[in-house]
Amino acid sequence: MDIFIARQPILNAHKRLFAYELLYRGTKRTTLNTVSGNKATTSVLSSAFLTEGIDKISGSRPCFINFTRQLLLQNLPASFPKTLLVIEVLEDVPPTSDIIDICKKLKSNGYTIALDDFIYDASLEPLIALADIIKFDLRLSSIDTIQRTIYRLSRYKLKYLAEKVETHEEFAQTVKLGFTYFQGFFFCRPEKIRIREVDSAKINLVNLLAEVNRKTTSVKKMEKIITEDVGLAYKLLRYINSSYFYRFNKIDSVNHAISYLGELEIRRFILLVLISELATDKPTELVRMAVVRARMCQLLAQETVFSSKDDEIFLLGLFSLLDAMLDTSMEFICERLSLSDPLKNALIHRTGPYSPFLRLVLSYEKRDKPGCLTALQELLLNPGILHQMYMESISFAESVLL
Repeated sequence: MDIFIARQPILNAHKRLFAYELLYRGTKRTTLNTVSGNKATTSVLSSAFLTEGIDKISGSRPCFINFTRQLLLQNLPASFPKTLLVIEVLEDVPPTSDIIDICKKLKSNGYTIALDDFIYDASLEPLIALADIIKFDLRLSSIDTIQRTIYRLSRYKLKYLAEKVETHEEFAQTVKLGFTYFQGFFFCRPEKIRIREVDSAKINLVNLLAEVNRKTTSVKKMEKIITEDVGLAYKLLRYINSSYFYRFNKIDSVNHAISYLGELEIRRFILLVLISELATDKPTELVRMAVVRARMCQLLAQETVFSSKDDEIFLLGLFSLLDAMLDTSMEFICERLSLSDPLKNALIHRTGPYSPFLRLVLSYEKRDKPGCLTALQELLLNPGILHQMYMESISFAESVLL
């Protein structure tokens, strides 16, 4: 039976990846609404740590996972590595003496404890004293309320995590309040919404991106682009010799690498490197997310009548975060890139024949079940394929981001 899980990045104040929260998605026959919290958590733990392997799921970064009262009392967290697990005590777990005792035991054994969707109540004091991280949901509590709560908790040694941070303003406010960690979609949006000027170095990269994307650009021209850039050549050789290709014999020349990959793959490689260069001053997770989206869009396309357009639909996912990388509008970017009308319409307006692919991937990221089902119906796809495609897309991103 397939279990569907997803991950949401947790960043630090420098917008660097700190951890992931692992989220339960359901199975072919069940959904979040029909599964208990106990079943959801045990399914996530089993899939992440036992079936897939946490190195594949999170790159061995810490994972925040929800725990119910029953699972805590069973001491289930103790079965998993303390360096890779952050125990999220759900907001509906009462701070009874038996819960306090088990949390004390876990804490003394080196586990990190976080209190989820925190709203202050005096009865929570014994649990607060054991916590390492307090999570505030910005959709549940106002900034003023959070500020008063943090002041009240100042006698404790705590770190604060802001959930559902959706704008740069909210990010800036929570940084000012002393938050350490941040979770949400703020880094997927332009921080300087009204700024239309783009750094000249990035304009050059965009122009190169456009050049590589043109159908008329030959393999010889792409080889010239690579050989004139030492960094690009180095990354190509690392890429071609990575575990993703399962090669026995090492490739040690650009010409050999290009011959091995072929035109489509070498074009895609240059695009991936250029996207990474465009986002050098952004969270690394932004590029990783773009690559995951690209691969998942491509895999979805291969299962539809658009299979012959899978490379173009790969670009749909890859380019979907260019506005955030460049702090400008998607319209401005598309003006400079040689893109087909279906690709432009999907990126700018979320319309046209390619748009269901991007809407499906975005809905899957956000746990938007109705959005997923609508897009799946439009593409005539079975929901059962999503989890495996998502896991393959994560593997692809980890392999190609060098």
